[in-house]
Amino acid sequence: MPRRERVMRMSVELPLWRALAGYRVLTMLYAVGLFATAYDRFPRPWIAVAYYCVLCVWTLATLPRVANAASCTKRFLAVDLALAVTGILLTPLADTQARIADDGPTLPSIWTAGSVLAFALKGGWRWAALASTPVAVANLIERGSPARDTVHNVILVWVASIAIGYVVEVARASERTLARALEIEAATRERERLARDIHDGVLQVLAMVQRRGAVLGGEAAELGRLAGEQEVALRTLVSGGLVPVSRVSQDVAEGAVVRMVDDEADEDGGERDRSGPVDLRSLLARWAGSRVSLAEPGAPVLLPPGVAREMAAAVGAALDNVRRHAGEEARAWILVEDEPECVLVTVRDDGPGIPEGRLAQAEGEGRLGVAQSIKGRLRDIGGTAELVSVPGQGTEVELKVPRNPKKTKAESR
Repeated sequence: MPRRERVMRMSVELPLWRALAGYRVLTMLYAVGLFATAYDRFPRPWIAVAYYCVLCVWTLATLPRVANAASCTKRFLAVDLALAVTGILLTPLADTQARIADDGPTLPSIWTAGSVLAFALKGGWRWAALASTPVAVANLIERGSPARDTVHNVILVWVASIAIGYVVEVARASERTLARALEIEAATRERERLARDIHDGVLQVLAMVQRRGAVLGGEAAELGRLAGEQEVALRTLVSGGLVPVSRVSQDVAEGAVVRMVDDEADEDGGERDRSGPVDLRSLLARWAGSRVSLAEPGAPVLLPPGVAREMAAAVGAALDNVRRHAGEEARAWILVEDEPECVLVTVRDDGPGIPEGRLAQAEGEGRLGVAQSIKGRLRDIGGTAELVSVPGQGTEVELKVPRNPKKTKAESR
């Protein structure tokens, strides 16, 4: 069956980068506005005008650079920080010493914090601490002395940038953990689906070859023995399974990457029908025969395509168990009930029943007929499967699925 790999990308950083881009633009306008309101008090305003022209062009031209971590390169960060530090050091040349002593703003003002925050988002708290240091030194040089307000502002930028950088590192680690958990869940569901498919096909054939070979004897007996060995090996592989190593994006801008598998086609090889619900009766009709009686409502029993297929496959697995354990001469009855809250399908046979403890023993041996092909299927579509068996009185399997279940795994695959 053709299958398609579906890639899911998760990144909590992207909103932070968008917020940083908006912050840079707003703080640029704020710095220009502060200068415009105090233009007459600048002894050399042309220095400030030249700097603001460069600042505005740089901020607007580099907006794509702060769109994500990939485009925010080390060279860009270095130039951006240099522009912020240069603006701080140019402040004494453009402004008066009196305004500086009265805690007047530097030329870049709070735009400088955006440059430091870019370091924090890119490299975490260590990069943030590294970028905060030259900004702190430049502020102390611009003030001329470590005044209380200057020290307060320096410490505030330091602490805020380091804290944000640490939060980003924690978020990245959480993304990787979540991606790993989702991929393990997806791999487990895929393994269970393969186990059901293999049980419904290959394992049944191998078991039949083993039984028939033992009856015929001779070379057929040897063939049956080999088939039995392969059946045991395949059951062990299916019941154990392998979970692939989680694939995390090498580019931190893409966030964590989870790869899942989607169905491209249905069991008949055609494209999956996503147009509307399917009549469960049409899928169960193929099981009816001389020894299998089907009782169904007169009106269509509509279910989502994935749910209907899994329900029909579970019924098929139950009938396979009847033929295998109750014998070819056993009779079975399928009853379909379309209730307001759920759809109920009951499969009953007149076989010898199942001895107590046999199901648990079979599951321990890797025989997944009931655990996966029946109960596993119903669990995946949000339903339940109950099995009642009395020795000498046959077995009854009750399959129930809600009428309007939440989105199930069968539909999301």
